[in-house]
Amino acid sequence: METLEKILTSAIELFSQYGFKSITMDDIARRAGISKKTLYQHFANKQEVVNESVAWYKNNTTENCVVVLKDAENAVEAMVRILAFFDDLYKRLNPMALFEMQRFFPDAYKQFRDLLVERDVQLVRENIKQGMKEGHYRENLNADLLARYRIETSLMALHPNLLVSDRANLMSVALEIGEHFMYGMMTPQGTELYLKYKEQYLKQATAPTI
Repeated sequence: METLEKILTSAIELFSQYGFKSITMDDIARRAGISKKTLYQHFANKQEVVNESVAWYKNNTTENCVVVLKDAENAVEAMVRILAFFDDLYKRLNPMALFEMQRFFPDAYKQFRDLLVERDVQLVRENIKQGMKEGHYRENLNADLLARYRIETSLMALHPNLLVSDRANLMSVALEIGEHFMYGMMTPQGTELYLKYKEQYLKQATAPTI
C-alpha cells in the first residue's frame, strides 16, 4: 500500500471510530505506521487530511455502491444489497462523526454533501426509474424528489438526535428508514421480492459486539 493510501485509510478509520475533533496528526501518523515528518510531507495540517480523506472515502464508497447496483438482478435486490452494505459500514461508525465534521470542518462537510447530490442522488434516481419499468415500484413516482428524500433521510440518521444514540441504534434506525422508504414505493410484486432479498442479505444485520 502506498504511503498516501495508508494515511487516508488510517485517517478514515480513526475519524469513523472516534470522530473528527479529538484525532491529532500524531494519531494519524501512528495508525499509518509512518513518522510525523512523512505525514507532513503529504499534508500541511489536519484540515487537509480531513478534506482529502473524506473525498477519497466518499468516492470509494460510491464506486462500491455502483458495483453492487450493477451486479443486482433488479432494482429491489439492488436497494436491499445497498442497505446491507451500509449496515456493515455503520458497525464501524461513531454516530458523532458526521456532526463533528459539519461543525469543525465545514469545507469537508460541504464537499461530502456535494458528492452526495452529484452522484448518490443520481444512483437512487436511476434505481427508482428501473424499478418502475420492471413493475416492482409503483407507477408515476417522482424519481428525482424521492431520490433526494432518500439521501436526506439517510443523513438524518447520521446526526445525533432523538433517533440515534449509539452504533447499535444507528444501524437499527438506518435500516428502519430504508425499509420505510422501500415499502412506500413497492408494488405487491416488489414487496414479495423485498422479503426474499431481506432474508438473504439482511438476516445477518445485527448490532456490533462492543
